[in-house]
Amino acid sequence: MGDEPARKEWMSLLAKSKPDALEALWQGWQVPPFTWLRAPEIGAAMVRGRMGGTGAPFNLGEMTVTRCSLQLDDGAVGHGYVQGRDKPHAERAALIDALMQTGAAAQIEAEVLAPLRAQSSAHVQDRAAKAASTKVEFFTLVRGED
Repeated sequence: MGDEPARKEWMSLLAKSKPDALEALWQGWQVPPFTWLRAPEIGAAMVRGRMGGTGAPFNLGEMTVTRCSLQLDDGAVGHGYVQGRDKPHAERAALIDALMQTGAAAQIEAEVLAPLRAQSSAHVQDRAAKAASTKVEFFTLVRGED
């Protein structure tokens, strides 16, 4: 615990992961005893945007979010925030967040987070390759009238 940048990275990875991919990787894990601090609930979050990525922020609209918080019997607290209306996905994310703060962190990293990271990286490379295939090269001809 205390490694804030790493926690931000794994929470982002869990939130952006496909629910079925996370479920498949979580399949063999025993759910540890825990207490709900906040049971999974569905709500909305305001999405903000910036014109050109650098302009003044403006409210773009709302998106559905599911969140929950839990505490393992050993005291570790986990939070799960995911886009959409998927309570089991939020619960799995919170459990993994809590377990990453225990002695099981290395095993969770190897068996759950590393494969998710590889899937995410492959998806990003796939999209980049598709975008690159649509690239248009522009050139200017010199007209000779100058």
